[in-house]
Order: sequence, then structure tokens, then C-alpha cells
Amino acid sequence: MKIWTMGEILVEIMRPKPNMPLDKTGVFMGPYPSGAPAIFIDTVARLGHQAGIIGCVGNDDFGSNCLTRLEKDGVDTSMIKVVKNGSTAAAFVTYNDIGERSFIFHINNTPAVTAKCPNIEYLSFPTPEYFHIMGCSLMADDNLYQEIINTTKMLLRAGVKISFDPNIRPELLKGRNLVKMLAPIIHNCSVLLPGYEELLAISSKPDMESAVATLFENPVLEIIAVKLGSKGCRIFTRDEDFSLGVYPITPIDPTGAGDCFDAGFLCGLMDGLSLEETAKQASAAAALNTAAFGPMEGNISPKTIKEFMATNANLTDPTQ
Repeated sequence: MKIWTMGEILVEIMRPKPNMPLDKTGVFMGPYPSGAPAIFIDTVARLGHQAGIIGCVGNDDFGSNCLTRLEKDGVDTSMIKVVKNGSTAAAFVTYNDIGERSFIFHINNTPAVTAKCPNIEYLSFPTPEYFHIMGCSLMADDNLYQEIINTTKMLLRAGVKISFDPNIRPELLKGRNLVKMLAPIIHNCSVLLPGYEELLAISSKPDMESAVATLFENPVLEIIAVKLGSKGCRIFTRDEDFSLGVYPITPIDPTGAGDCFDAGFLCGLMDGLSLEETAKQASAAAALNTAAFGPMEGNISPKTIKEFMATNANLTDPTQ
């Protein structure tokens, strides 16, 4: 069984400490291989599942940085095109004391937004179990948006399930109608992985309960896993509703934590874990990534996840 994704592959250039605004002269660290779809799929591969990504990088050192990392971790990179005339995309990021981030993206007119819908024959059979989509990829460029929609339609016809993280980036949305833009994905989504504010935004509802009820009017939707940051997560099916706290760690860098949560969650479902154990695995992956500096630098593997969960059996109280 396989998980595929599609979207931007880029390098991230990061401020080394909190509260260093991007409009002030100062030092950066990087490049780190990044892009939400790349972080996600790299984590899937590190968790022992077949994983592939459809995307593009430039024929430059930044592109090599990304490809080398993905290949080292076992990601199928056969659907990544290296574009001769174009520079690999980059994002500059800073964050404050409570983990809120600010970005400057250099994605437009780069190879990152030129990925095309593949012929399904080029995707190794059996077809993937899940095709995971990130909202930031849909917002990055109108042409990339349409190619992702086309790929989604193709894979739906082949019986593939869609998982979706809205991953809304105001820096990329640029005044587009969010609900209209995401509708083709939301209507075909089996597993939805939003943050709290994203849940309200995509449902146009004022609170979690009414948002969940509205979204479950879609008969395709099976699970909603709401990521609540330091308060943990809340998991919904039509029959279950439970909350989990977080694993207590000393946070170093929040970048990529949500993408790692997504990967841990889908891998748990594919491994046949209970919904609670699936959510715990996802939370552990997010915690391990947060404990390291860099978007996909957490020490994540089946072994480290298992050891981390055993050592940190008590999650924080999600009601606090």
C-alpha cells in the first residue's frame, strides 16, 4: 500500500531564534528541505510506508538538497521533475515565543508550481491507498491548483481515498474565495485534518460542533482530526468523539509539526491501529518533529515513535 502527495517542494531558510522579524537584518539558517507535501511524505517514508510525491525542483543546489533528503529517507522521487531553466522555490520563516510563524514565499514562477497531472500508468500499481493534499499547494498557483484537481479526479476514479489538510497560508491565499476553492477537495475527502480556525473557515460555521456536523453531511467523509496545537487534538467519526492532549516536550521549532501529524495519522490508519492509537502516533510524530530545529529534522521512525510513546505514556490534559 502506498501514500502519494503532490505539491510544492522547496527549501526553507529560517531565523535561528524566535522574535527575529523578517524585515530586520540578521542571520538565517538553512537551506532545509521543505514544503508541506515534502515534509509530509518524507515522514510517511520514515514511518515505513511506501511513499511518493509528484512535484518539481530546479536543476540547482537547492533542488539537490531536497532530492537527496527525500531519496535518503525512502521517498519515491520518480515523479519529481528536475527543471533545467528555473530556480528551486524557497520560503523564509520566522516565529515568535508562542510558535506563531510568518513566511515570505518565493514560489511564483519557480518549478515548484509547474507539476503536472501524471498518467496513472506511471504510478506504480497497486494504486495508492491515499492521495494526500495540502491547501497551501492549492493556493500556491492557479495552474498547480488545476493540475492537483485533475490528479485528484484521476485517482478517485481508480478508487483512491483523499486525505486533506487545509493548511491555510494567508500569504498564498491572496483574496481568493477559500470555500469555493477547496470545495472539489472537501466534497471528495475521506480524512480531514484541519486546525481549529481552518475547520471553522472551510465549514463557514461559528463553532466546532456545528462545523463537524455540517462537514459530516458529506457521505464520503469518514474522519475529522482537528489539530489544536498545544491543547492536542480532537477526533471525530460519526460514532466517536474524543480528545487527546499532547506529549510533554521542550519545543524547539514548530515548523512541520502539523505535516508530521498528518503522516503519523494516515500511517496509523493503514497499519490498522485503533483510532486512539492512531491519534497518539500522530501526536508523537508531531512532538518529535517539534523537538528538533528544521521542518523535517525530527528523529522519526517506527522505533523512535514506539520508544517515545512508551516513555511518555501520559499526555497532557486536553481540557487545560
